[in-house]
Amino acid sequence: MNVLIVIAVAVVALFLLAIALGLKIIKQYEQGVLFRLGRVLGVREPGLRVIIPFVDVLHRVSLRIITMPIQSQGIITRDNVSVDVSAVAYFRVVDAVKSVVAIENVYTAINQIAQTTLRKVVGQHTLDETLSETDRINLDIREILDVSTLDWGVEVTLVELKDIQLPEGMKRAMARQAEAEREKRAKIINAEGESLAAAALGDASDIMMAHPLALQLRNLQSLVEIGVDKNTTVVFPAPLMSTIGELGSFLARETAAASQPAPVSAESKPMLDLAATNGASEPN
Repeated sequence: MNVLIVIAVAVVALFLLAIALGLKIIKQYEQGVLFRLGRVLGVREPGLRVIIPFVDVLHRVSLRIITMPIQSQGIITRDNVSVDVSAVAYFRVVDAVKSVVAIENVYTAINQIAQTTLRKVVGQHTLDETLSETDRINLDIREILDVSTLDWGVEVTLVELKDIQLPEGMKRAMARQAEAEREKRAKIINAEGESLAAAALGDASDIMMAHPLALQLRNLQSLVEIGVDKNTTVVFPAPLMSTIGELGSFLARETAAASQPAPVSAESKPMLDLAATNGASEPN
């Protein structure tokens, strides 16, 4: 009786173990590659799947985009400048069977081929091209990687240069170059401003020569501005001094004319003589 109980318990345990080993759950972002006795039977879609224990083997493959950093490495550019370049690659599995059968470890393989491709592509460009044409370099790296990785069932969606480290001497040289470039632009802008100012002054001088009154008004405006500044010393320009001199002469002539008696006209002279006669004939 005890033996039968033990056998029954063993059978139930084996049945539960078989069920546990035979039931597999594939997540929504995965695909399952089923092997039976070493042969590929096909791909299993997400959901609850039943396999034969100890006969079937199910490999789960993630179909999500994977981010893989490419470690920094020393690269010599085409113009013989040593730089340290790091990047990041984004890829995803598009064929689950190839990613399991065609290569042993697809992630390690992609990491290694990405490093060698990065070194190869950057080495074909000069330093200036590496710094300014990163988009083209990223595209070249991705196209080269796709040629190899598609045979592994993997598609590289994006490659981006993440960091470019330059030698200290090169950094200082580039800083001096940038400073010289900024100084050159500043001098050019200053020269253009001087040219425009000179042209404007020339036009203003032509207008003032054609209209002398405009020059005098400008001088008076300058006096007003000097008075606002509350300066103790006033310097008069030569044209203004001549104007003031002419104004003083005019005022002197007007004053002298006002102090002289008015001339007697021919009509008023007989009347003045008659008034004088009358005054003489009056008795004392």
